[in-house]
Amino acid sequence: MASKLRDKMVDTALRLFYEQGLHAVSVDTILMEAGVSKPTLYKYFRSKNELILAALRQRDEQVRNWLMREMEHRGKSTRGQLLALFDILEEFFQSKEFRGCMFINATVEFPELDDPIHHAAAEHKRIFGRHIAQLVDSLEVLAPDELTQELLILMEGAVITAHVSRSKTAAKYAKKSAEVLIDYALKQTQEHEQKQCG
Repeated sequence: MASKLRDKMVDTALRLFYEQGLHAVSVDTILMEAGVSKPTLYKYFRSKNELILAALRQRDEQVRNWLMREMEHRGKSTRGQLLALFDILEEFFQSKEFRGCMFINATVEFPELDDPIHHAAAEHKRIFGRHIAQLVDSLEVLAPDELTQELLILMEGAVITAHVSRSKTAAKYAKKSAEVLIDYALKQTQEHEQKQCG
């Protein structure tokens, strides 16, 4: 029962924070939506910021698992998995629930680098970035770090463009750019190997 109450509060807070923003949502609003009392809330969380951190951790797990699972399912090759990321994002951008990236939004609302909330949001980006890096490494291109950063910048740029301008095509164009970058990196590697053999 105790864990169910905690989960209910985190689920409710996560939905409200994503829809309305971290600062905009009051503790009272969360309590009313979740149907719990203030003493119950503070039994599990010492402050609103602790609840924000719990919501971010849950969102991190949900988003990373979803993205990684979908990329693996849709991509028949490493190149295909990397490009599938942008197809997944395009579908996400079309949804009525889309309010940008919760982690980017969190770093804007809590801009200090040493703030635990900023740090938690940035950590999500670092962990997912490592997943992209692992995929790129398996391509065995000449400059994997460079290609990884280029793909991550395309991803983040697509998310921000879709959020700010309500663009329905941001992910589609980002995917086209990603294809060019991946294929160029593969071509460079192939040419390098041919020279080595020659």
